[in-house]
Amino acid sequence: MMDRNTLTALLLITVVLIITPYYMDLISPTTKDTQEYFEDQQNTDENGVIYKDYNESVSTPSALTPPIFSQKEEKTIEIENDLFVARISSAYGGTIRSFKTKEHLKNDSSLVELISGENKNNLILSYKDFTGEDITIDDGWVLQEKEDSFVITSTKTFTYINEFENKKLIKTLTFYPDRFVIDIDIDITAISNNTLANNFSIEWVGGIPPTEKDSVAEAAYFYSYLYQGGELLDVKVGSNETFKNDYKGATDWIATRSKYFVVCILDDSKEQFVGSAISASFEEKELYNLSAQMQSDKIANISLYLGPLEYERIKSLGVNLELVMDFGWAIIRPISKSVLWVLKTMHTVIPNYGVILIIFSILVKLIVYPLTKRSYQSTQAMQSIQPEINALREKHKNNPTKLNQATMELYKKKGVNPLGTCFPMLLQMPLLFALFTVFRSTIELRGEPFVFWIKDLSAPDVLFYLPFKIPLYGNYVCALPILMALSMYAQQKMMQPNNATGPQADQQKMMQYFMMGFFFLLFNSFPSGLNLYYTLFNILTIAQQKLTKNEKAAINPIKV
Repeated sequence: MMDRNTLTALLLITVVLIITPYYMDLISPTTKDTQEYFEDQQNTDENGVIYKDYNESVSTPSALTPPIFSQKEEKTIEIENDLFVARISSAYGGTIRSFKTKEHLKNDSSLVELISGENKNNLILSYKDFTGEDITIDDGWVLQEKEDSFVITSTKTFTYINEFENKKLIKTLTFYPDRFVIDIDIDITAISNNTLANNFSIEWVGGIPPTEKDSVAEAAYFYSYLYQGGELLDVKVGSNETFKNDYKGATDWIATRSKYFVVCILDDSKEQFVGSAISASFEEKELYNLSAQMQSDKIANISLYLGPLEYERIKSLGVNLELVMDFGWAIIRPISKSVLWVLKTMHTVIPNYGVILIIFSILVKLIVYPLTKRSYQSTQAMQSIQPEINALREKHKNNPTKLNQATMELYKKKGVNPLGTCFPMLLQMPLLFALFTVFRSTIELRGEPFVFWIKDLSAPDVLFYLPFKIPLYGNYVCALPILMALSMYAQQKMMQPNNATGPQADQQKMMQYFMMGFFFLLFNSFPSGLNLYYTLFNILTIAQQKLTKNEKAAINPIKV
């Protein structure tokens, strides 16, 4: 049977596994169930172009109210490159009305849309005049293009011109064939004398919409960020809360994210943003506004990243945007990044991540084989001297000090290390937490199927839903947690000596059954990729235990 140290190790693992989701909720509090939030309420014309009913009332809090587009004629073009399909409107001098990524699908197999009713007015230019009034440069923009559709095979720039107050304003958007980055050049120097403190702002209104089926779990990842002076500031709005925070001084970038996607306004030269602001509101919907301030007497050269949170892609921007990704605690982060790199590297050769996890679990088992072998040998050694330990307990039951001394002398005499049973297991814990983080929050595993009912390795492998919710377990039944629990039971069964009897043996058996049941309940809500890995690891562990027992039997044959 499992000795006390092994059970202690399992209990420690359980405690940390229990704490981890609550820790995630603490740093990323789960908001109330808003299954339908960010529902698109926009209208479309006969061409599918989104427009706003100018007569409809705006219920968004004033801090987040998007300016009403007042131009009578709006020209919309469609832009397609290797990564996305977008519709760009002449409103506000090039605002993104639709942005669909080609490589990412929703649960209904449609393309992920990163523009919704709340953020469809974006890249807005505004300033304060000398009376303190907010002026939005919304109408009057004209695009110098005749075509309505463009396939970007090389760098392409679109120029919008506005004769604003008889002064020429220019805003250009540059697209690339293989990048999610859009370069934006802004020239409003002609009206700089009309702007208070020679400043103007570019705004992104409404954040980014949810894209996942489980909107409640996804809501924990909604955040806004500010990178200033080499430090990252994260901002999250609470339920029924509204605020606006202004930040003085140079800012490298401001961003807001969902679980798998991010929009970021970047200062290309790191010398243009003289200030920034983040405003947020959460009544029925969690909304974020980003605003970056620049000098109006200079031509601004900035960029927009709108796309997936792919680690290597955003790291290649060279602005530390990858800091918005959560790879776990500081001690876990290097392991999480290494695991992600290994899985992605294997994916360049093997197309199925489920197969990759099988190979990965075998590789991990081979790496930790010496440690786990020593653990099993220590467990067997502890079991062999258990009768002598029980005798010492009975002999020195009234003298704890003498009992400890006699026990340690017995360990030394028999060459047994009591820590040898749990230390190898504890060494594997960081890898388990790293896998939990990778499967839970990286887009690379999002929507990746394995076989049969396992359609998404980043989500639970749900077989069917229950009409009620069970505490800790949830309201759905998954197959892999059941297989994991059965493999755990078989593993524990192999560790039980046949001659174990008495109250202590019964107590340890009850503890083992409790652990098995508890892990079954806990892992039901975990990503199927993690359950697949853990189940395979258990099966490989059973094989190793059997091999270790056979090796011992060959060395020490039973005498009759």
